Amino acid sequence: MKACVLIKAVPTKMDSVINYVRGLPQVKKAYFVFGRFDVACLIEARSPSEVAELTAKINAVEGVRSTETLMEA
Repeated sequence: MKACVLIKAVPTKMDSVINYVRGLPQVKKAYFVFGRFDVACLIEARSPSEVAELTAKINAVEGVRSTETLMEA
């Protein structure tokens, strides 16, 4: 299952946030983006529950304000 996690981050923590998510094995790509979100991560997981667990893990990172997850049907 593929998904995109969009992250809003504290501006002074953006580098540490993107470095953290790039280190997660499910994250295939992570980019800085412009607009409502600061980072976009493309992930691959085995199930919707694994996507939810990963999103919860990302939300717990210092400097992450919020996330929005878009899952492939």
